[in-house]
Amino acid sequence: MRKKNYLNNKDILTQIHKSKNTFNSYTDPEYANYDIILPDVEKINIRTIAEAKRNKAKKLSQAEYERRKLAGEKVKQAECEVPYQKITKEELIFRVMTFDHIPDEAGRKKNPKTIADTKEKLNFPPFVHYKFNDNDELQLVGKSHWVGGMENGYFSKSHGKATDHLAMMWMKLVDRYATRGNVRGYTYNDEMKGQAILQLTQIGLQFDESKSQNPFAYYTAAVTNSFVRVINIEKRNQNIRDDILEMNDLNPSYTRQHQGEWEASVKRNEEAGTSVFTDKTSK
Repeated sequence: MRKKNYLNNKDILTQIHKSKNTFNSYTDPEYANYDIILPDVEKINIRTIAEAKRNKAKKLSQAEYERRKLAGEKVKQAECEVPYQKITKEELIFRVMTFDHIPDEAGRKKNPKTIADTKEKLNFPPFVHYKFNDNDELQLVGKSHWVGGMENGYFSKSHGKATDHLAMMWMKLVDRYATRGNVRGYTYNDEMKGQAILQLTQIGLQFDESKSQNPFAYYTAAVTNSFVRVINIEKRNQNIRDDILEMNDLNPSYTRQHQGEWEASVKRNEEAGTSVFTDKTSK
C-alpha cells in the first residue's frame, strides 16, 4: 500500500490560496485563480505569456485526470493532457506583486529599507490580478486586501480569515512535531505547542508562492523556532530559580544537581589523567 503523507504541499497551497482570497476582491470569482506570478506588470511579455499558458494547461490536465479517476474511469494521465497551444492569452490571469493600492503608514519603521516598511503592515504580500480583454489590453480584475469594485472599493485587511481546514493543518503539524523525541519529554510541552500555533496564526499566510512551492518546510521552520524559543526561556527561568535556591542554602533542581555531579566527575577524571601522565613523564 502506498504511503500517504499526513500533510502535503499541494493541499496546504490550496488552503493558503483559499484563505488569501477571503481578503481579496475580484470582478469575477473565476479570476481568483492565477496562472503565473510576476514582480511587475512590465514583465508580461511573450515569454511569460507562453509560460502562463503551459502552467494553465498543466492545471487543466491534472484537474481532468482527477475528475475522470473519481468517476471510476481507467485512464492514463497522458490521455488527459491539454495542449497549451489551444489556450488563448485572454484566458490567462496574471498575478503581479505590488504595493500600489496599499495605504502609506509614515513612521511605522524608523529606518525603512523596503517599500513594505513605508506601507501598512499586512498579513501577506499584496498583489493585483490582470487579464487581457478583447481589445488586447491589460485589465485590472482583482486586488488583495480590498473590498468592492476596482475603482470604487476600499482597502481592508481584517475582513477575511484563514479557512478552517488550514487551521486544522496548523494544529496537526504542531501536534506531530510535539511528539518528536527531542521535545516530547519536556513538562511544558503544551506551552510549546500553544506558542507554535500562535506563531502560525501570525505568519501562516505570509508564505509567498512566487518564491517557493514548499509551505510545509516554511511552517516546520516556524514551529521549530517557536519550540526552541520556549525551551530557552524555560531554561533561563530555571537557572534563575536554581540560583535563588542555592543563595538560600536550599537544594536546587535535579537538573542543576546532576550537572554539578557531572562537572565534578569530569574534573576528577581530568586530574587523575594529568597525575598519571606526570608520574610517567617524571620517570
